[in-house]
Amino acid sequence: MSAFARVADPARPLRVVQVGAGAMGLAWMRTLTASDDVELVGVADLDVDRAQAAVRAVGADAKVDVSLGGLLAATEPDAVVNVTVPAAHAEVNVEALFAGVPVLCEKPAAPTLAEAVVQVAAAEATGRLLMISQSRRYYAALAEYRRRLAELGTPGLLTTDFFRGPRFGGFRDEMEQPLLVDMAIHAFDAARYLLDAEPVSVSCESWNPAWSWYRGDAAATATFLFDDGTRYVYTGAWCTDGLETSWNGQWRAAGSGGAATWDGEDRVTSSVSGAADVPPGANEQIGGALEEFVGALRTGVEPSGAIARNIMSLAMVEAAVRSAESGARVHIDALMDQARHDALSRTVREEIRARLESWEPRRR
Repeated sequence: MSAFARVADPARPLRVVQVGAGAMGLAWMRTLTASDDVELVGVADLDVDRAQAAVRAVGADAKVDVSLGGLLAATEPDAVVNVTVPAAHAEVNVEALFAGVPVLCEKPAAPTLAEAVVQVAAAEATGRLLMISQSRRYYAALAEYRRRLAELGTPGLLTTDFFRGPRFGGFRDEMEQPLLVDMAIHAFDAARYLLDAEPVSVSCESWNPAWSWYRGDAAATATFLFDDGTRYVYTGAWCTDGLETSWNGQWRAAGSGGAATWDGEDRVTSSVSGAADVPPGANEQIGGALEEFVGALRTGVEPSGAIARNIMSLAMVEAAVRSAESGARVHIDALMDQARHDALSRTVREEIRARLESWEPRRR
């Protein structure tokens, strides 16, 4: 039985309104217009000129408005794709959900765990799907690596090494925790997917190397304990020139029956079943997220990125940050309890508050 309303007519494309027309928004618009499963009918952005230019660039016949509300009334869409900045995610998502429209939202769900918990409650209160696009879950090679890990028997250790030197400029250069907050969530989420387990606690240290061009900590090492007993160790730096890893990092797993690695691209190697170069899937990254979202609305099967499931990936980020700041091990359950308490202290709709009163995080 689905916990959210399905789209009634599977014979026609989903009518979609997108909110946000910046650089990532343009990438999403190209993905939407290239898909036979959806029809882009509207784009909302505070910068109407930018939105109109983006619509022209992708050759879409879509209405443009400064607000989501105006487009909801004008187009009556089946779904909303939210590509705004993280600080605006909650406002857009809650508005759409209470208008009866399911949402596919860019990661992270929100800048804080408490704001994400509010959105979990909003999705439950409205019975509409809110899915977070954790786009780096959607690689054929990652799925193959997960199959190889299952061959290893009882897991013991999973590691990710991530070393890149991007010079973004802008807001990332000023963040206090650019690596952990903006990038590490991809690896943390992939670890949950690979292990099919949930985090219990974390000990993390972050720092900023002397040569770093970031203001905040651009390097970190985090050790998570998962509920199946596995230790997951993430080591990364975002100010590394030379010998860079894949954007997905380099992975190694050790279990009772052997070891397996993934280079973050197409090469998967196992001591049990050898090596393979995995060709890309038909839909990867945001295309894969869109495919799963559409499939969920057609079938009623809950997607892996449903916010009630995805929130544990965001919890890993917030727990790592708090551990780095305090120097102490942080327990995820205690963090989630605090997030619910903080969510209840916010000004929210009564329907959301009622859900928050009895809400407990899901573990699988």
